[in-house]
Amino acid sequence: MKSCIPHSNPCRNRRPWRAVPLAVALAAAAVLVAPSAPAEVLLLKQAIEQEPVNGPGGVPRPTRGLTMEQVRQRFGAPVKELPWVGDPPITRWVYDRFTVYFEGNRVINSVVNR
Repeated sequence: MKSCIPHSNPCRNRRPWRAVPLAVALAAAAVLVAPSAPAEVLLLKQAIEQEPVNGPGGVPRPTRGLTMEQVRQRFGAPVKELPWVGDPPITRWVYDRFTVYFEGNRVINSVVNR
């Protein structure tokens, strides 16, 4: 092996940190980030499974497809009406125990407040 003599041609451009290819760096980053994905999936699955029943035994709330007027008639006025955002417009009504999401004037989802 050649010895490095300062200012000699073979050693001048030697930089060990440049030897690490980009692919190795990206693979290392993927390994560091990947373990969090399964945990998030499990937490979401738990949240869905633990969601109270939509009915008298749980938390009654609007179902998909109801209109804003039907929701207002059945559940009363919301505590807070947030303005629509996006395209198509998504509106959010917040009640004491649940929140309702509308696309246009129809319910697309309702979730229990935590």
